[in-house]
Formats: sequence, structure tokens, C-alpha cells
Amino acid sequence: MDVSGGSGQPRSGNDEPAEPRAHPTAPAADPTGPAQRGPGETSGRTPAAADEPGPAAPKGKPDPDTGAEGDADARSNPPSDNRRAPDPSVPSDISAASDRSAPTEPSNTSEPSAPTEPSAPQRPAEPREPAAGPRHAAHHAGTDAPRHRTEAHTESTGGGPGRPPQRRPEPGGGLLMGRPFGVPVYVAPSWFLVAVLITWVFGGQLDRVLPELGAARYLVSLFFAIAFYASVLVHELAHTVAALRFKLPVRRIQLQFFGGVSEIEKEAETPGREFVLAFVGPLLSLVLSGVFYAALLPVEPDSVPGVLLAGLMVSNLIVAAFNLLPGLPLDGGRMLRAVVWKLTGKPMSGTIAAAWVGRALAIAVLIGLPLLTQSLGSDAADDVGMDTVMDALLAAILAAIIWTGAGNSLRMARLREHLPELRARALTRRAVPVQADTPLSEALRRANASGARALVVVDADGTPASLVREAGIVGVPEHRRPWVPVSTLAQDLTDGMRVSAELSGEELLDALRANPATEYLVVEETGEIYGVLSAADVERAFVKAMARPS
Repeated sequence: MDVSGGSGQPRSGNDEPAEPRAHPTAPAADPTGPAQRGPGETSGRTPAAADEPGPAAPKGKPDPDTGAEGDADARSNPPSDNRRAPDPSVPSDISAASDRSAPTEPSNTSEPSAPTEPSAPQRPAEPREPAAGPRHAAHHAGTDAPRHRTEAHTESTGGGPGRPPQRRPEPGGGLLMGRPFGVPVYVAPSWFLVAVLITWVFGGQLDRVLPELGAARYLVSLFFAIAFYASVLVHELAHTVAALRFKLPVRRIQLQFFGGVSEIEKEAETPGREFVLAFVGPLLSLVLSGVFYAALLPVEPDSVPGVLLAGLMVSNLIVAAFNLLPGLPLDGGRMLRAVVWKLTGKPMSGTIAAAWVGRALAIAVLIGLPLLTQSLGSDAADDVGMDTVMDALLAAILAAIIWTGAGNSLRMARLREHLPELRARALTRRAVPVQADTPLSEALRRANASGARALVVVDADGTPASLVREAGIVGVPEHRRPWVPVSTLAQDLTDGMRVSAELSGEELLDALRANPATEYLVVEETGEIYGVLSAADVERAFVKAMARPS
């Protein structure tokens, strides 16, 4: 994996002072994806002001000998050391600039800094959780997954602070129809609109060819719409099987308004595979057209089966021809990209060439399609007006889809070009280990003293057990921090929340996308703690990288 970038890497937060009003660790979106990020979490374990032991909160760290007593004892025995004030603010404690190249500081477990909360029997109030952020959608060959949708998990109110993140089991996208080859197939709501449109248009044609059908022609037309989209599904399954054959993950297949989409999450490794992956779809459409033609030969042309078979033959031929046009995001554009990639050795050059051809193709469709259909259409004066409007509308929609898809392909290519600049080691925050019963104010003091910006909760043996969520710290009022153990603000570590310091680029994004969370523990290959990676830092670095010209 190319780890170029060096000192030019964005420091993602080191130079951005955080304010108590902000949530600096809002989870990142699925850049590839694209995909969405959830809100910074504020655990229900955070004590509220209503739970304070009294109006006169101590100004310093409570005495360990008196901190274990009840509320009354805590009020009657003030802390022996009232010269040390609580830390001024969360952001200055956690978001101060730090040296990312240094590993985690060793914990000083001998400090008398872990008083018990003065109100042990009290249950802290549940603070309101911020609204979820927007979903970030991902897309195929063009989206790719560097789209992907990534969702940060949110703790349930009854799960406690140590609940592991919950991964969404399904990408969604409409009505689930099945799982051929293990890939979910969805029918988008927009398909029902186009099914009605096809039924209406094809029903009008049947009225001229088979007037004796009467109202039953619309039932025949609906069957044609379903059979046509079944052919589109076969087209997309061809892409899916080829992708799985090349060990490329396929997120889903979606049937929508203008055809279907196979969301392949990774790019082909060679131009040859890219060409095959793109060509198999139109090839299957051509094969289906031939099959319908062969089935039409022994059938009476003016019968219902004859009209249906002829319509399916022509429609699959049109699908194959349209997809072979040499412009992104069509299959022919991906084939052109593979050819230019092979000739130049640069996938980015192939993407640029195919995307600009796709934009030129969009303009040609916008202007040429209405002229072509008008020249081949009916000569009846009554039909010209409505047909011209429908043809122009269809051309505008197709042109917009092609133009937008070409632009998205360019952006995805830039994304992949800049992905190696995202390195876990460069984006990791320095962290200090603390015991679970350490008061938040003391933990923040240690972090400030060592120039760290993250807290790792360790057990008695020094093994990492959980990460203190920065969003949880923000939700604790300053005067409550001496009474709040860090364990109540921590997220239990799962295997997916441990990432290697050597990860970079798409491998790093894949690791974060597979286990959505707000913070991750970064470890060396030896298992030593290197620091904490914030999803928000990754997002900021990603945005900065994308803003730079190619």
C-alpha cells in the first residue's frame, strides 16, 4: 500500500481548538460511500447536575479517605487539597496539540486520584442524545465503496456504557426480493413508478396491435414490465458473478427507475478484469435478446406471446446497445476506461477520458434522442405534440443521469488517488492509560501534563479494556468531573475497535467501515498501544485530501 504523503498529511484536529459547545468526535462518514456518520455519543452514565452532592461543590480533588463516604460525609468532610482546581474545559484537555509519533504514556497507578463518587446509590440522569447525522450513501463502480455507507453506532439507553457497536445487518434500499449468490437484491420504490409508466405506454401500443384485448391489455403490459426488469436483473447478476469471481465484494443489487445497479465495493486490480467485469452485462443482454428472438420464430407474431417476446427481444437489444456506449457511468465507459488504463498504465487517465466522453454523450442524448424519435415516430398530427414532450423529458432524465454519473466517477477516482494519504499512524492521537475508578478531572490533568488527547481505561495488569468517549466527556459539567469515574464514560473495546498503526488508505477505511465507532485503539504490530484514532479526525483528513487538486 502506498503510504505517500509524509509531512504533508493533515493533522486532523491538532490545529483545531475545540469548544465545549462542539462534539469534536462526531463519527466519520463512509468516505467511499461513500456513507454516514452518527452523532457523537453522550452516554447515559454521565452524572447530571441534579445528582450533585450539594450546592457547594468542592473546588479540588476529593480526599481519598472521605470520597468513599455517602453524600453527608462528602459534604461534611471537604477535600484536604483545595488548591488544585478542576480542569478548565474538555477541549483544552483532550484536543490540545500532541505528538502523534509517541506511543502511549505508561500509567501511574500509585497516585491517590481515584475517589469514589460521593453519591453511590444515585443513578445518574440520562442526558439527551444529539440528533443523528445524515446518512452517507454509497454507490457501485462509481461509488464505490469508497462509498460506502458507514454508520456509527449509538448505544441503547439500557445497554450501559460498555455496549459494543451494533453493525447494520443489511444495507437496505427498498423491498428485499432475494439473495442470489449471497447478494441481497432490492427493488427501489421508484421501480413501481416506472412499472406503471411501462404498463401505460406498452398498453397503448397493444391497443393498436391487439385491440381485441380491451382492458386486459394492461395486465399483459404489467407482465411485460416485470419480465423486462427480470432481464435487467440478469444483466446485473452477470456483473455480480464476475465480481465475485474476481474476489470483489458486492454490497447489493438494486432495481430502480432507469434499470439496475450492482454496487461493487472495490475496484478491479487490472484493466483486463475491469474490461471483463463491464462487458459481461451487455453480453448477457445480447444473449437474452437472441433467446427471445429464437423463441419468437415458431410463435404467431400477432398473438399475445408473439408481442411479448418481440418486445422483450427489442428491449434487451436496446439495453445492451445503450450500455455499450463508451462513456461513464455506462458499461461501455468502463470498458473504455480499461483500454486507456491498459495503454497508459494509469487508471486515473482512463477514468478522466471515459468520464469526459460520458459528459459529451450526455449532451448528445439530450439533443439527439428527441430528434431521432421524432424522425422515426408517427406522422399523425395529434400524436406529435405529446410524443415530443415525452421524448424531450426522457432525454433530459437520461442526460442528467449520465452527466451526474460521469462526475461521480471522477470524484471516486480522485478519492482512490488520495486514499493512500490517510494513514492511521499519522492521524492517531496520543493517549494515556488510566484506571477505571480514576476521576475524570484527574484523568484530564494527566492527559494535559503528558500532552495527550485521549484516555484509555486499563485493568490492573495494564491491559486496555475500554476507551473514554470524547463526546461523553463533553457532556459532563466541569464541576462534576471530580466525582465521575472515567469508566462511566468509556466504550468497551471489541476486536473490531483495535486497528493496526500500519493501516492506510482503503484498508484503513475498510477496517473502520466494518466496525463503526467513534474512537478506535491503535496498536503496534507487537501489541503495544500506540494511541487512539478518532473517526472525526479521519473524516477531516479525508475532506482535506479530497480538496487538494489531483
